[in-house]
Amino acid sequence: MQFSPSDPRGFLPLSPSGFHILLALSGGERHGYSIAKEVEFATKSVIKLSPATLYRQIKQMVAGGWIEAADRRDSEDPRRRYYRLTEWGRRVAEAEATRLAELVRVARSRQLLTLMEPL
Repeated sequence: MQFSPSDPRGFLPLSPSGFHILLALSGGERHGYSIAKEVEFATKSVIKLSPATLYRQIKQMVAGGWIEAADRRDSEDPRRRYYRLTEWGRRVAEAEATRLAELVRVARSRQLLTLMEPL
């Protein structure tokens, strides 16, 4: 299937760590360490982002227009850079969430996952 450059589905599937970074930023601006801690918390420590992985992905997402650096400055540590999700990044994250929901629907239809099964 061919997707246009304006269709976020052309960037799917996302890596689990990439999707979780976008999820962490969907709640508002965060600095790198806060993003890493949110991903670790949300995944019950299944995904732990090393600084190298986190900042490589942040750099790629900024270049792709998915996230952007915010003008916000941290009074505790002025070196901290805050990032926020762009509208394009939100569309990519929504497309990935839709893709994953469809996978869950198929798994349930094939009795591989029950409705009340915990994650």
